[in-house]
Amino acid sequence: MSKADLLEAWQNHLADGRRRSPHTVRAYLAAANRLLEATGIVDFDALAALEGPDLRRQLAARRADGLSNASTARELSALKGFVAFARSQTGRDDTPPRLRGPRLKKGLPRPITPDDISNIADLIADDASEAWIGSRDRAVLYLMYGAGLRIAEALSLKGSDLPPGETLQVTGKGGKQRIVPLLPIVRAAITDYAAKCPYPLDNDGPLFRGAKGGALSQGMVQKAMARARVVLGLPSTATPHALRHSFATHLLGAGADLRSLQELLGHASLGSTQIYTKVDAATLLDTYRNAHPREKD
Repeated sequence: MSKADLLEAWQNHLADGRRRSPHTVRAYLAAANRLLEATGIVDFDALAALEGPDLRRQLAARRADGLSNASTARELSALKGFVAFARSQTGRDDTPPRLRGPRLKKGLPRPITPDDISNIADLIADDASEAWIGSRDRAVLYLMYGAGLRIAEALSLKGSDLPPGETLQVTGKGGKQRIVPLLPIVRAAITDYAAKCPYPLDNDGPLFRGAKGGALSQGMVQKAMARARVVLGLPSTATPHALRHSFATHLLGAGADLRSLQELLGHASLGSTQIYTKVDAATLLDTYRNAHPREKD
């Protein structure tokens, strides 16, 4: 066996066995390659024998290259998964090495960026006990950020909402219905989940199922996101509902008008939507301070 064989097996496991996103596959494959380069390992037996101190040395070398705490925590997740995979291939218990990640300082509350949202979705999918559960959670998160749905609205969808089209009819607070557009990436995430879900998605039944087949609860989504934000070093304000806030803030920053945003969010009054003008004011103030000549005196 060679290093290339190990990496190919790991890549196939991530892409085909676990159905990870291309972004996650690339990141985890790069981390595995760095570990093999540093240790000279070329077979599963030697890889499976690695323990916490071995991974700690690898992470220390990466930290010396300037890796941040959040990126170090992500790399540790990849390495532990790689060793656990090797152990499963050698007939051992696939429990990963015991090693705690770096302590992450609590940052000031800030909007969730698109990159952070992508990383949250990837981490949640990576940590899922089964591939279909990871696909399910990714689809729910994308509905909240990509379509501005409340968590309750996303979880109230039925099997009859399949297959996803370019728009989706949503029932919001007070039974008020609205039509929201679905981006291709959101439709693809829903379709991927529906194809993997082991339970029949009947028209009258819930679209998103829990591990035992019942309706998925809000608490499960909240706990999964809480675990991901700790790994990424995001503030406690990075909750599922913050995805909807980020959807609105980013649209407003890109030039969306308040009336259109009100319709997309399903707000009964324009006053509820105007809060996002205050959220975006921080960005405008930064721009002013950086551009106004009097600020540079």
